[in-house]
Amino acid sequence: MPEASTAPAAGRETFGSRLGRAMADRGPLCVGIDPHPALLQRWGLTDDAAGLERFSLTVLEAVGSLAAAVKPQVALYERHGSAGIAVLERTLAAAAEASVLTIADAKRGDIGSTMAAYADAWLRDGSALAADSVTLSPYLGFESLRPALDLAAATGRGVFVLALTSNPEGASVQHVGGADSVARRITEAAAVENQRYDGSLGSVGLVVGATVGSALSALDIDLA
Repeated sequence: MPEASTAPAAGRETFGSRLGRAMADRGPLCVGIDPHPALLQRWGLTDDAAGLERFSLTVLEAVGSLAAAVKPQVALYERHGSAGIAVLERTLAAAAEASVLTIADAKRGDIGSTMAAYADAWLRDGSALAADSVTLSPYLGFESLRPALDLAAATGRGVFVLALTSNPEGASVQHVGGADSVARRITEAAAVENQRYDGSLGSVGLVVGATVGSALSALDIDLA
């Protein structure tokens, strides 16, 4: 298993530290901002960029003082093209202005320069899409995420890596290997990566579905 990379850049508070403080102040709630077409309709909003923005900013205003973080689902903005991405940019900016942490639920994953470009979009200082953290898919190998892991550390941001997802098909990949499963290897790699961070919370989190049932014990995965 690879060793943890270099320590975060000096002078930058880590995402784990900021998340810990937000949870101490507001509790552990993370609110998804998921503007599904049917939900927009139930709210009496149009399924376009205007409805998308009204929905997003209304949710943010309602929960901003209560939630440690909000999690916009990127795909539901992408479906509106450039206008939807512009709404996502404004939503992320409004959350930052309100001091609410953001998790861009993008589930990005690739290799080489493409992964570096994803990292640049979601984690680079000055990027219009920069969030406090982003979800990543490690299924081209955990080390394929290295550009994002390193940029997150350098900019005081975080990542959440898919480990055990709630969809039934996930088991066909994530459970392979039994006691030495893919999911366990991802979990252990994330733990090693968090060794670069001081304090009780690292900046590399895991995505574990609420419906995985006994999978954690069956695969001997320790999340402590």
